Amino acid sequence: MLGGSHGRETATAKGVTICIREAAKKRGISLEGAKVVVQGFGNAGSFLSKFMHDAGAKVIGISDAYGALYDPNGLDIDYLLDRRDSFGTVTKLFDSTISNKELLELDCDILVPAAIENQITEENAHNIRAKIVVEAANGPTTLEATQILTDRGILLVPDVLASAGGVTVSYFEWVQNNQGYYWTEEEIDEKLEKVLVHSFENVYNTAETRRVDMRLAAYMVGVRKSAEASRFRGWI
Repeated sequence: MLGGSHGRETATAKGVTICIREAAKKRGISLEGAKVVVQGFGNAGSFLSKFMHDAGAKVIGISDAYGALYDPNGLDIDYLLDRRDSFGTVTKLFDSTISNKELLELDCDILVPAAIENQITEENAHNIRAKIVVEAANGPTTLEATQILTDRGILLVPDVLASAGGVTVSYFEWVQNNQGYYWTEEEIDEKLEKVLVHSFENVYNTAETRRVDMRLAAYMVGVRKSAEASRFRGWI
């Protein structure tokens, strides 16, 4: 497929959005008016901020490599997207910025680390005030911090699940190329929704049943599927 599949550019952020919505349901939080903090304003973070804003949430904090912006009443995401420079940064336009450390510890409903790895560690995990943490970046939370957040009752949706939208739509592209038949963006979104809602429920229910955090539950689900496929094929 020349140019890739429809919906691929926004797929990671859409997958994170689906996981945020499903996690919010589990915690009885309405996205309308929910306070959201997004660390990172690159591909995933910027699209995610837009999706959250359009869903009625208050994106009270965003950051890039040079600092972070905070407004308890909600940032004007459309304005920030329009003002980004060619490198995707926007905070340099403002004088009243906060640090990334302060951003992560803001009082919010949903925190989304969408930048780089090892941002939530055992040093700052006790200071996280979000009710839900959804990982859009790869490995933003250490294993020690995962345990601390879980012990504190914070729902952590791991990267292997939350950021799976991109690889899922890449798989859809492979399927389309194999069959020589291409789907509309609406069809892509519908299929992505179905896959990620099912995956979220599977991982969440495993975590609840086995009394483990969602990161370990996601690994358990993945290993179980691989083991079953190998057994059915007679490899083991």
